[in-house]
Amino acid sequence: MKILATNWQDLENPHAGGAELHLFELMQRLVGLGHQVHLVCSGWPGAAPRAVVHGVSVERHGGRHSFAALGRGAVRAALGRESWDLVLEDINKLPLYLPTLTPLPFCAVVPHLFGTTAFDEAPWPMAAVVAAAERPIPRVYRRAGFHAISESTRDDLVARGVPADRVRVIHPGIDCRAYTPAAGLDRALPPTFLYVGRLKRYKGVEVAIRALHLARRQRADLSLDIAGTGDDAARLVRLARDTGLADAVRFHGFVTEDRKRELFRKAWANLFPSPKEGWGLTIIEAAACGTPSIASDSPGLRDSVRDGVTGYLVPHGDAEVLAARMVELAADPGTVTRLGGEARRAACTWSWDDAAAATEAHLLELIAG
Repeated sequence: MKILATNWQDLENPHAGGAELHLFELMQRLVGLGHQVHLVCSGWPGAAPRAVVHGVSVERHGGRHSFAALGRGAVRAALGRESWDLVLEDINKLPLYLPTLTPLPFCAVVPHLFGTTAFDEAPWPMAAVVAAAERPIPRVYRRAGFHAISESTRDDLVARGVPADRVRVIHPGIDCRAYTPAAGLDRALPPTFLYVGRLKRYKGVEVAIRALHLARRQRADLSLDIAGTGDDAARLVRLARDTGLADAVRFHGFVTEDRKRELFRKAWANLFPSPKEGWGLTIIEAAACGTPSIASDSPGLRDSVRDGVTGYLVPHGDAEVLAARMVELAADPGTVTRLGGEARRAACTWSWDDAAAATEAHLLELIAG
């Protein structure tokens, strides 16, 4: 296959996150299977206009905020330069409505759609633009095949009007050889909890900080590690200071993969208090390290956490219930070990190789009509 793909960013972009990791884990494997993948995406100051990233040919246009205006033109030019078997659009920010440019077989990869959660992050005019831009997706992408990364994303697409038989659920994978539990399952003492991810307002990290404040009323020795960067960092640092947690909440900023695995292995639970996700990749990473998660009972996260088996689901935004689960686990290392063991067993049922094989089969079906 010759695949023309588009995504807002490539894996080398300083702002790359879970969507880029997911796309490149799949695309590099498709290249390894003998297919050709060319990606049109945005750049950043100082970025080379063209590159090869993990075997994927990449061309970059504009920047993070200008790609919405430049992306369609760049794809149109790529369509005119050479022939392709299929066009793939990863819709993880604003859709570019690329099916209107070509009659070629089309695949829309959807981690998740924002819907009203856009208003939790962006000023209302921008959030309204995002929400409005998603509304035409069922009509504009009516002949596309959809690749959803969770059952929650599939259900959201179907509720919006996408026919169920046009949606294929393909769960992301995990490398269970790289993500492993610590020898002896040693965890930090006193007990510490962990959040890993972007520091964005919509991620709900402040709920984790407020939960720690409540939990320390019963266990004054509990603490929280926060790893990641984002434009909500300064506000979260102020919140930790204002609630008397300056010494109990450790902000690590960007961490390497090795450091991230170390934090997962030492934590008593991974916290994910987001209102909506596509899947919850860090939940699976933590699980592969033998660490359970306490997550919001929200779309995507309820697909990656089995309540009471691999961790706990709590009502989104309820700091008191989250705090109670933190105190419960801190007092019962046996339950942490049991949940963590089940979490690893569940995580290791998914692999990137299997996800890539399923993606290849789906794309070939779309090309065959």
